[in-house]
Amino acid sequence: MTTAILDTTIKSLPLISKGKVRDIYAIGSDRLLMITTDRLSAFDVVMQDPIPGKGIVLNQMSNFWFDYLATIIPNHLTGVTPELVVSPDEIAQVSGRAVVTQRLEPILVEAVVRGYLAGSAWKDYQVSGMICGLNLPKGLQNAQKLSEPIFTPAAKAAVGDHDENISFDLMVAQVGLELAQQIRTVSIALYQSAATYAATKGILIADTKFEFGLNPAGHLVLMDEVLTADSSRFWPKDSYEIGKNPPSYDKQFVRDWLEAVQIDGQAWNKKSPAPKLPQDIIQKTAQKYEEAYRLLTQ
Repeated sequence: MTTAILDTTIKSLPLISKGKVRDIYAIGSDRLLMITTDRLSAFDVVMQDPIPGKGIVLNQMSNFWFDYLATIIPNHLTGVTPELVVSPDEIAQVSGRAVVTQRLEPILVEAVVRGYLAGSAWKDYQVSGMICGLNLPKGLQNAQKLSEPIFTPAAKAAVGDHDENISFDLMVAQVGLELAQQIRTVSIALYQSAATYAATKGILIADTKFEFGLNPAGHLVLMDEVLTADSSRFWPKDSYEIGKNPPSYDKQFVRDWLEAVQIDGQAWNKKSPAPKLPQDIIQKTAQKYEEAYRLLTQ
C-alpha cells in the first residue's frame, strides 16, 4: 500500500513554497523540484488527513496531459529524473509524485475554460446572466453544455483565500492585451483538444483551469498541473443530464461530508482547522481519483 505523504521534508534543496497540494524546492537558479503531496483541500482549507496515493495519481495525470498537448504549447517539464536531484534517503518522497521543471515567471491569472455551466459560473449566471463580464443566452440550465467554450479568468489568491473571477478587460489591465489574447486562445485550444479526447473515454470535462509562465526569452509556457481531478470538473458521460449536477471524479465525497458534518452541534464554518475525515470518505475519494486516471489513460 502507498505510504501517504502529507508534508515533505527535503533537506538537500532549499524550500521555496508549500501550496495547498504541492511543495516546491529550488534546484539552482533555473529549475524547480515540484512534489505533489497527498494533501487535499476543500473550500480552500487543507484537510488534516491525506488521501493515500492522490499525489502520485495527480502527477501521472498531469504528465499524461502535458505529453498529449505538447503540440499546442511548450510546457515546463525538463525531463530530468527527480530521484537524481535529491539525496538517497529522500527518494521515497519524490518517487512517482515529483517533476523537475523550468523556473518560470508565473502569470498571476488562472486561465479558466468552461464548456458547461456549473459551479460558481452557474451561481453567477443565476444572479446576473453573466460570467466574468460575458453575457450568456437566457434560459440556460445547471450543467448545460455551452454553444462553445468560454474563457473566464480568475485572479490567483493566496493559500486559504478564494480565487476571484475577473473580466477579460481586467486581465488585460494586469498582463497586457497581447499576452491576454494569447493565453485565451491557447487555453481554449487546450480545452477543446482535451475535451474531445476525454469524451472518447466516457468523461466530460465541464471546466478546467490552466496556469502559465514566461521563460527567460519571454515565451509563454504551460506550467503547474494540467487537467487533473483537482483542477478540472470531470463528469461521467453516461450519467450526464441537463439540470442536475453529475457525480464528479474528484473530492465531491469530501465536500458533501463536510457540508453535512456537525461539530459541537453546529455546521463546520469552513475555516481551518478542518474536521478529521472518516476512513470511508478517504477511501472513496482515493478510488475516484484513481478511476479518472485509469479511464483517461487506458
